Amino acid sequence: MGKKSVVLAYSGGLDTSIMIPWLKENYDVDVIAMCANLGQADELDGLEEKALNTGASKVFIEDLREEFITDYIYPTLKAGAIYEGKYLLGTSFGRPLIAKRMVDIAIQEGAYAVAHGATGKGNDQVRFELTFMALAPHLEIIAPWKDDKWNLHSREDCIAYAEERNIPIVQSKKRIYSEDRNIWHISHEGGDLEDPALSPKEDVFTLSNTLEKAPDEAEEISLTFKEGEPIALNGKKLDPVALLEACNDYGSKHGIGQCDLIENRLVGMKSRGVYETPGGEILYEAHQYLEQLVLDRETLKIKHQLAIDYATCVYDGKWFSLLRESLDGFVDRTQKDVSGEVKLKLYKGNCVPAGVTADKSLYLDDLASFSDTELYNQQDATGFIRLLGLPMKVKGMVDRDN
Repeated sequence: MGKKSVVLAYSGGLDTSIMIPWLKENYDVDVIAMCANLGQADELDGLEEKALNTGASKVFIEDLREEFITDYIYPTLKAGAIYEGKYLLGTSFGRPLIAKRMVDIAIQEGAYAVAHGATGKGNDQVRFELTFMALAPHLEIIAPWKDDKWNLHSREDCIAYAEERNIPIVQSKKRIYSEDRNIWHISHEGGDLEDPALSPKEDVFTLSNTLEKAPDEAEEISLTFKEGEPIALNGKKLDPVALLEACNDYGSKHGIGQCDLIENRLVGMKSRGVYETPGGEILYEAHQYLEQLVLDRETLKIKHQLAIDYATCVYDGKWFSLLRESLDGFVDRTQKDVSGEVKLKLYKGNCVPAGVTADKSLYLDDLASFSDTELYNQQDATGFIRLLGLPMKVKGMVDRDN
């Protein structure tokens, strides 16, 4: 009977690179490395060879970019979900997809456990483990950073461990940021960013121009949506991957989507993250502008309120929960009429609305003008205001008499 096997979420970064030999040394298992291609570009170069040379028995590199966009990014975009008003959830909704594919492979390969490299102080441990629990409660979960056998207590310790075993790593003692990249964003944490009194250094930004380097002239683009999902850029229909990549190019060029956030982690601490979401910022701005034209006041109000709950649900790792799926039911109904074209002017970090049209626009020119129309008799406002203000008038009378 052969060794038991474990499926490890493998990125080729510092933590997961050292976990292949660590798992073999401490658990006497075969390690199956699974890397999800979510659009991290050249980070995938040489990854299979590196994993095998480090001791992996098998390597799966899964191209999940389109599934990531259509099944995770688009639902969150349509919900308008933004965590704490700024974070577009780039890492948050990437982890459940990775964990879901890990479960598929673990079942396929007969593995008894899954493992991840998230620390015990962050959010990702929750996102991975809640997904495992929801989709495959029979699998054991190994989280080395929380394991009694783990004696590496800092990134410096991890670098030393890697150097002792001749494991090549990207990070160095000079650039020690913890970064997560996919087709939607890149996050930067750690190092000098841990001091919120310090401004991010220019070299932190790896996807996009700083505002100083962005062009001095604005550029106009147009996005076409169908039922809340983008389908064309500048009048040209594109598949989801190509469209997002093109939006990323525009956003990166103009320094759009940069976010420096002191966020509240689920585990109870504050942390500082610097995010670049160039194409995502453009899509959110365009989508929200289009919704203003087609959704009525009450629906838009409730949708904005539920967007906070949706964002928290995603941030907290509850992607595969009844709550999120139920919220999707509401969101999907609101998106049936969110079809049209939005123009945006891009300039030094700004997405400025430059015109919007919709197939089912609720904006009527004659109704919105100052002229009288058959739909609106200005004299009707007199009685309306009297009834609307009656409770306030009664309260005012009581206060005056007393």
